[in-house]
Amino acid sequence: MLLDVRGLSALYPGSNEGLALHGVTFSIGEGEKVALIGANGAGKSTLLLSLSGILEASEGKIEVDGDALQKKNLPLIRRKLGLLFQNPDDQLFMPTVYEDVIFGPLNYAGSAAGNGSIHPSETESVDRTACGVLEKLEILHLKDRMSHKLSGGEKRLAALAVVLVMEPRLILMDEPSAFLDPRARRRLVAVLKTLPQAYLIATHDLALALELCDRCLILSGGHLRADGPARDIINDAALLDECGL
Repeated sequence: MLLDVRGLSALYPGSNEGLALHGVTFSIGEGEKVALIGANGAGKSTLLLSLSGILEASEGKIEVDGDALQKKNLPLIRRKLGLLFQNPDDQLFMPTVYEDVIFGPLNYAGSAAGNGSIHPSETESVDRTACGVLEKLEILHLKDRMSHKLSGGEKRLAALAVVLVMEPRLILMDEPSAFLDPRARRRLVAVLKTLPQAYLIATHDLALALELCDRCLILSGGHLRADGPARDIINDAALLDECGL
């Protein structure tokens, strides 16, 4: 199993308000496309932060490809699992899009070398991979642009490039369609449909969930209330109403 979550409980980030997640259990297989839906405050973002190791769980177990999520092996876990933040500005911080995209793999290569030095062949490989990802997302023409001068849709795709260049096997996405105009949303959906990786999309956009995912999880008050075929769950008006959706 690519992702296995057992009895996960976690506090709200930076708060003492109590648990945001209560004993959540589910798994995701290789290449599986899963939607995570829930009302505001249901615990969706907390779950994604916990799965990526940014937020430490209070209880429970998380395994990625059989490796337990622990501080000592976070670099290993983050090679297999990527997180797309809700706000692209949290992911883009370098002077240009290209520099943002190569930042992760170059740092990983330096760490792997042990002395921080990177062989020229490694740099060339990172460049090829980065340009390939930008071309796949149809934003290679933006490589030398500053991120703060991009449109919302362009920022979203640039942030996705930052994740994809690390070649994760599972991508966590927090409201990827938020604040996008219809054209940018269509472009994002078209890109996501081509990805071979497994992904877990936290979203309020039920139409997006149906377009992209075969399976759906519902969080309500930090509890996992449903896990099943996306079409069955999203068409269950009584269940959605009960969960505040």
